[in-house]
Amino acid sequence: MAKNTKASKKSSKPESKAEEAPKIRKIVLSDNRLNLAEVPEKRKRGRPRGTFSSQDASSGMPQAEFQPQPTSPPDRNPGAVNKCPSCGSTDLLFDNERGELVCNNCGLVIEENATDSGPEWRAFDADQRNARARTGAPIKYTKPNRGLVTEIDLYNKDIRGVRIPSKRQAQLYRMRKWHKRASIASSSERNYLIALPELNRVSSYLGLPENIRESAALLYRKCVQGNLIRGRPIETVVQAVIYASCRQAGMPRTLDEISNISGLPKKEIGRAYRVISHELNLKIPLTDPISYVPRYVNALKLSGEAQEKAVQLLRNAMKKGLVSGRSPTGVSAAAVYIAGALAGERRTQKEVADVAGVTEVTIRNRYRELKEQLNIDVNL
Repeated sequence: MAKNTKASKKSSKPESKAEEAPKIRKIVLSDNRLNLAEVPEKRKRGRPRGTFSSQDASSGMPQAEFQPQPTSPPDRNPGAVNKCPSCGSTDLLFDNERGELVCNNCGLVIEENATDSGPEWRAFDADQRNARARTGAPIKYTKPNRGLVTEIDLYNKDIRGVRIPSKRQAQLYRMRKWHKRASIASSSERNYLIALPELNRVSSYLGLPENIRESAALLYRKCVQGNLIRGRPIETVVQAVIYASCRQAGMPRTLDEISNISGLPKKEIGRAYRVISHELNLKIPLTDPISYVPRYVNALKLSGEAQEKAVQLLRNAMKKGLVSGRSPTGVSAAAVYIAGALAGERRTQKEVADVAGVTEVTIRNRYRELKEQLNIDVNL
């Protein structure tokens, strides 16, 4: 009997080891220091959550415990921590409810009280997104106050559309008047009220995109800050900054075009442009004659084949130095004139001259030079 009891004691030892609770590593405070220690994991009450079938339940097989899937942390700064500073693990778990970034290996809370930079609403299309957004319009330099001003409208109606009584209308009139006076506090702001509407008017006539208008308005503000407006008409400086912005963006407009639209002399606009480019150290590239080709082709209603031939002619002329010292508009107009004839879409010299804004004599001279130097077999 004694032997049987000893055998039973020996057999019970490995069972006790197998029944030991699994241990996990946690951060423990001891002797005023943070240390990693293995602590037995407490068993949770109730049935563990997991996927199981009725067959597993009837057979008494242990059910698989639920393993939470790690979620990706929210968008943080580029210098955010992507690795645990304690154990070096990259298995990070973000808790959306608590706003904490936790290491899934050692349990260290790396970040807490994380801010969700996204909106609290959802939008399923562009219309809903525009209707629910509360940030307002972007800042624009083409507006005198850059779009950061409030206005009191002239409708004299409240938020429900009910007409305001006459006594209140007189009060709103006084508020509107003093609000307008207070919004124009300095001479530079009064200057912007005159210059920027003129800039928008000329830009719309020239068909300039929004980015060129913004760059021109920003350049004009730099001129005001540098006291380059003093002694010069406001309209002249406006046309000069438009001309400079067009050349910087690679969409040049001639001084003749801007002068015809604005009604100002061409010499004054050119003089103001030279002063601005010198004082502000503007690095404006030379005008490329190829940039005029699409405009001329579109105005003359030529095909894409003619446009490609005109561009190729100008590239060959630039390699041989036929463009230097000559007006880029005249060379470009002559190339379009030749390309139209080569493509079987001939246009008269007068039609091309009217579109390019040059004389017929200029087109004939440039045409003869291109024909002789490039050995073009065409008779016009």
